[in-house]
Amino acid sequence: MKELKMFIDGRFIEHESGKWIKVLNPSTEEVISLMPDGTVEDAKRAIDAAEKAQGQWERTPSIERAAYLTKIAAGIRKREKELTDIIVREGGKTQGLANVEVLFTADYIYMAGWARRYEGEIIPSDRPRESIFLFKKAIGVTTGILPWNFPFFLVARKAAPALITGNTIVVKPSQLTPENAYVFAQIVEEVGLPAGVFNLVNGRGSVIGHELAANPKVGMVSLTGSVSAGQQTMAAAAPNITKVSLELGGKAPAIVMEDADIDLAVKSIIASRVINTGQVCNCAERVYVDKKIKDIFMEKLVAGMKQVKVGNPNEIADLDMGPLIEANALAAMEQKVEKAVRQGAKLLCGGHRIGTKGYFFEPTVLDCATQEMDIIREETFGPILPIVEYTDIDDAIAWANDCEYGLTSSVYTQNLDYAFKIMRSLKFGETYINRENFEAMQGFHAGWRKSGIGGADGKHGLEEYLQTHVVYIETKE
Repeated sequence: MKELKMFIDGRFIEHESGKWIKVLNPSTEEVISLMPDGTVEDAKRAIDAAEKAQGQWERTPSIERAAYLTKIAAGIRKREKELTDIIVREGGKTQGLANVEVLFTADYIYMAGWARRYEGEIIPSDRPRESIFLFKKAIGVTTGILPWNFPFFLVARKAAPALITGNTIVVKPSQLTPENAYVFAQIVEEVGLPAGVFNLVNGRGSVIGHELAANPKVGMVSLTGSVSAGQQTMAAAAPNITKVSLELGGKAPAIVMEDADIDLAVKSIIASRVINTGQVCNCAERVYVDKKIKDIFMEKLVAGMKQVKVGNPNEIADLDMGPLIEANALAAMEQKVEKAVRQGAKLLCGGHRIGTKGYFFEPTVLDCATQEMDIIREETFGPILPIVEYTDIDDAIAWANDCEYGLTSSVYTQNLDYAFKIMRSLKFGETYINRENFEAMQGFHAGWRKSGIGGADGKHGLEEYLQTHVVYIETKE
C-alpha cells in the first residue's frame, strides 16, 4: 500500500500523527493508497516555510523564476503516462480526459511566459515636479485549496501564477485525489525549486483548509470547491481581512433556438454534460429548447445519451464516462432523479446505478422540467440533463438568469443578432456560442453571484496574485 508524504520546506516529511485517510478507486471501491491526516501544526509549519522563503523568491528575477516553471512543465511531460494512470485510478476519469489534463497542466505553466510581460504604470501627476509610479508586487504567502474533479490541473492553476509573480504557496489537495499532487511535489523537488517556495500539506478541509485560510501570515487564499466550502473559507479569512479568490458551483444553462444547428447542439450539450461524468462546474446543467424544434432535438439527444460509453477506465481506453467520485455522489444522483420525477419530470433514459461495484450511473435525460423544480435550481454535478421547453426567447433568457449561480452558459443559434442579444442579456461569467463548455487557458474563468469571487487564467488571472504599490516622487527641479 502506497503511503503518501507531505512536502514542506523543500523535503518530504514522515507522517508523525499516525493517522491516515484511505484513498479509494471509484471504479472498483478498492483502497489504493493512504494519505496523511495532517494537523494544524503541519499546516503552520508549511506556512512558516513559505513565509521564510518568500522574500528571497520575490527578489529572484522573474525570468529566473520562469526557468523553474519551465523545468516543472518538462518534468510533467516526462511522467505523462504515470500521471495519466494515477488520475484515472484515483479520480475515475476516462483515459483520454486524464491524459488531456496532464498535458493541459504542462501547457498551463505557460504562465512562465509572463515573466517579462506583467508590468506597472507611470501615471501623470497634477504637480509639475512629481512623478507617480504604480508597481505590481507579490502578495506574499498564498494558499491553494484544491478540488477532486481536476486535481492535477488545479495545482498548476494556483501555483503557476503565484510563483511567477514572486509569491510562495502552500497547497492542500482533496483527500479523494491526493496522489497526483504528490507526484507534482516530486517534480518540484527534482527541479531544485528553492525550499519553501512550494509546499504540499495533506488532510481534511476542516483542519488543513481552515488553517490555510485563517492563518494571519497568509496574504491570499484560493479555493475551488462548493459554495459551502467557499463560505467557510471566507469566514475563516475574515478576521485577518485575507484576500479570497473562489471558484465555486455552477448551474449552466444551454439555450437552443429554433434556427440552431441541431446536430451540433446535441453533440456539444452531451459533451458538456458527460465530461468527467458531469462533475465539472461549467458543465451544461439545464437545457432550454424552442418548442418548434423540441421533438427532433429530444429524439437526437436521447439517442445520443443512450450511446454514451460508460465503464471502468482502468480497463477500457475508449470511454465517454467513468464512475462518479464516491458513494455519496452516487446516492445523490439517485435521489435527484427520484425527486425530479416526483415533482413532475418525465424520465426518458437512464436514472439508475450501473452494476453493484464502483460508483457508475447512467447518462440521464429528464423531460417536462419546469423552472420551479429542484433539478433546475440546484447544482447536480452528475450526468443528469433536465429539459425545459420555451416559446418566447425572452422567457428562456429570464429563466436562464433565474439562478443563484453565474459561472457559464451556452447558446445555439445561427442568427448573429440573436447571439449578441442573448450574450448581452445573460448574467454569467462565461458564454459559449455554438460550442461545448470548456474554457481556454488564456481567457479568464470567473463566476458571478454564488459562483465565486475573482477568477483564474490569462492576464487577469495572473493579476489576482499581484497587489499595487503607488509611489509619489516630488523633486526640487
